[in-house]
Amino acid sequence: MPGFTTRPQLRGDFGMVASTHWLASAAGMSVLERGGNAFDAAVATGFTLQVVEPHLNGPGGEVPVIFQAVGGAPRVLCGQGVSPAAASIEAFAGMDRIPGSGVLAATVPGAFDAWMLLLRDHGTMSVRQVLEHAVGLAERGYPVLPRIAAVIENLRPIFTEHWAGSAGVYLPRGIAPAAGSRLRNPALAATYRRIVEDAEAAGGDREAQIETARRSWAQGFVAEAVGAFLSSPVPNGRGEPEQGLLTAADMAGWSAHYEDTATVTHGAHTVHKTGPWGQGPAMLQQLRLAEALGVDTDLRRDGAFGADAGVDADFVHRLTEIAKLVFADREAWYGDPDHTDVPLKELLSPAYAAERARIIDDARVAMDLRPGAPGGRSPFVAPLFLADDTPGDRTTGEPTVRNAPGVSPSDQRGDTCHLDVVDADGNMVSATPSGGWLSSSPVIPGLGFPLGTRGQMFWLDPASPNALAPRRRPRTTLSPTLVTRDDGQAVLAIGTPGGDQQDQWTTTALMRILNGTSDLQEALDTPMFHTNAFPSSFHPRETLPGDLVVEPGVGQGTIEELRRRGHTVKVAEPWSLGRLAAVARDPETGELRAAADARGGQGYAAGR
Repeated sequence: MPGFTTRPQLRGDFGMVASTHWLASAAGMSVLERGGNAFDAAVATGFTLQVVEPHLNGPGGEVPVIFQAVGGAPRVLCGQGVSPAAASIEAFAGMDRIPGSGVLAATVPGAFDAWMLLLRDHGTMSVRQVLEHAVGLAERGYPVLPRIAAVIENLRPIFTEHWAGSAGVYLPRGIAPAAGSRLRNPALAATYRRIVEDAEAAGGDREAQIETARRSWAQGFVAEAVGAFLSSPVPNGRGEPEQGLLTAADMAGWSAHYEDTATVTHGAHTVHKTGPWGQGPAMLQQLRLAEALGVDTDLRRDGAFGADAGVDADFVHRLTEIAKLVFADREAWYGDPDHTDVPLKELLSPAYAAERARIIDDARVAMDLRPGAPGGRSPFVAPLFLADDTPGDRTTGEPTVRNAPGVSPSDQRGDTCHLDVVDADGNMVSATPSGGWLSSSPVIPGLGFPLGTRGQMFWLDPASPNALAPRRRPRTTLSPTLVTRDDGQAVLAIGTPGGDQQDQWTTTALMRILNGTSDLQEALDTPMFHTNAFPSSFHPRETLPGDLVVEPGVGQGTIEELRRRGHTVKVAEPWSLGRLAAVARDPETGELRAAADARGGQGYAAGR
């Protein structure tokens, strides 16, 4: 019997778009309706998210994309910019962590170039066509979500006193916008309009226009404005001047690029993730460990638990203990593989998973951080920073609003954006845009957007595989997912916002989908849980030993049993953990499906 769902799973054969905001999904669907393919739609959706979810991402941020074009193999498009040439551990002398806000942590903005590269190589539309929805919403205004209003109100003193560019955009007439009002960003609209004009001045050739747009961003007026803004000290959230490290030359020296996916097989499917410059391999390790412990077998035997049926304590306990081991490995071994030797083959091997599975106790929780030693190597052990709820700087390393009564601020993790698209031909895209959110860096006057602060994810310890160094990618949390079946055809794209929780919530949903849950919406609606018992990727990089956050829908009996096993269980508000989205395709029938999480009250799928 089907389980409870908050919304119907969408079904059709024309095209599907699922994202974390209804206006972005509508923009993507509009592109499909006008003859665009999944890549055109993904680009338009991504640019729209920059406008309508400015508290969660922006043009100054980054995006990893996993996609498959019909007839090709799954690929990763890396839109994660690198650290500046001047970024070094010595540049942060006297600090034990890189700040989560201000301009010191800025890396090269990567999202624009990545979207343009995807459009050039796999899309069919022009720069104007994929930007028109974003430009229109920035010019006319978009509805202010309660979370946007809350973030801006919290930051109003900083905007007023220190960040004039932010005040110019987000405090129209000097007043914080109310939830439900409309907010415009004419400066951003003008930036994108100028890029379109530059592109069209290159003539009628589509690819020439796209290349001109890329140059306008990385070598033209956008890079020049960024360089000028950072040429003198910029106040941080406390009003203290900081000299940024990013330059126009850094932007000119970087471009997005393609890579192979990291993969593991799970039954008849292959799961594709980014390399270890993202946290994607953490999902792959979790899937290996789940197989070693028989969690997938239990799901197939017992059936996937629906949103109205509670969640088995053994399932929660095992996935939580698996996550602790895997995320300890993430800090010990993951980093930019172009600059550090990441033993990914060993980390993803069945033998290593079996070795790690043997130390999981089904009866008791583990309280310490336990990274593994693949191939006998000695792991890097991250420093331990315990949670500190002392009020401080209102600006944030993570784009989050503390909105779960009963759960302390340190237990509520960040958010970002996500989108998935599939078209009738079978082209499929999964992307997680993030960075450049309004709460962590001042808006650059004339451009209408702030820079990102992804550099905060580096460690200032040269022993770490994720140590800060010039022109290096920080190990991010951004983690889209693509799944193919045994004949290589793409069948599922899925993901969620959520910082360190992305590869916990998505893994939970994915295991259900691959082991018997046929309804995507049912898999997304199932009660969620996660742990923070490992170093956070975001400033202040705290660890919460024994931590386990659950939605009440897991069931009171499960909560009591988890506490008996030693978990420090915190019960979040109902429907508060995750904002998943997914699209799927059946290669045999051509049927397309889509679903979007009701959590957050803004994500929607569209399709027919």
